[in-house]
Amino acid sequence: MWVLFAFGSALFAGITTVLAKLGIEKTDSYLVTALRTVIVVIFAWLMVFVAGSFHTIGEIGRKTFVFLILSGMATGASWICYFKALQLGDVNKVVPIDKSSTILTMLFAFLFLKEGLGGIKVLAMGLIGTGTYLMIEKKHKDHGLPRAKTKKGRGWLIYALLSAVFASLTAILGKIGITGVESNLGTAIRTMVVLIMAWIIVFGLHKQKEIKDIDRRSWIFIFLSGLTTGLSWLCYYRALQDGPAGVVVPIDKLSILVTVFFAYFVLKEKLKKRAVTGLILIVLGTLALLI
Repeated sequence: MWVLFAFGSALFAGITTVLAKLGIEKTDSYLVTALRTVIVVIFAWLMVFVAGSFHTIGEIGRKTFVFLILSGMATGASWICYFKALQLGDVNKVVPIDKSSTILTMLFAFLFLKEGLGGIKVLAMGLIGTGTYLMIEKKHKDHGLPRAKTKKGRGWLIYALLSAVFASLTAILGKIGITGVESNLGTAIRTMVVLIMAWIIVFGLHKQKEIKDIDRRSWIFIFLSGLTTGLSWLCYYRALQDGPAGVVVPIDKLSILVTVFFAYFVLKEKLKKRAVTGLILIVLGTLALLI
């Protein structure tokens, strides 16, 4: 059953990226992250009450609660960096880097969770890494330099890389913190941490004043992206609770296929042959982890 939840997480995560990109076109990414998180929090706690797990909050041990908070902080940092990268760069370049967190997750799972790291996983890591490079590296037409290294591209690249690092930490901390905790409750607690982080940044930068300037179209996409995020989270942590992190995370990363599909039809972002080759390698590397 956890496999189905993992694929469900991939589906909703892939849709979320495109919806979020549409929502931040005219709105500050930090503000959008904070507003989206409000929706996710409401949805997450609604599911807690539906599942009837609220009364178990008192049974969470101190160590487990600490790891839940830490995973929430890592998630918050990942979201903040990810949506900032989306605002600055193209979806089809930001997403591959974010999904490369699979490599770091497998390394961390090997080091901290004692999950095996055999030949197939090493091969998969190589395919994913090579595929990511092919998808993001593109020669600049005017100067013959990699776009990722130009002044214009450096901003989104840094945020995307940070997003990947924090996402990998989220998976490992989540795997540890979710032990003995009902998945819906664990998700809700993490989301509260993200909410607090996001709004601290918004008020710290005085971005709350821009809420009144958000148009109707942006509000719709912010709401929808928050809703799909909530669904993705519920599926992801439910899968992570029962399945191995080294397998659940790669399945979740297949959301890149959903993202590329919608980015093509909705955002009109087309992939060159080089990028298509990279995408194929990423998918092959991800599928290899399921063998």
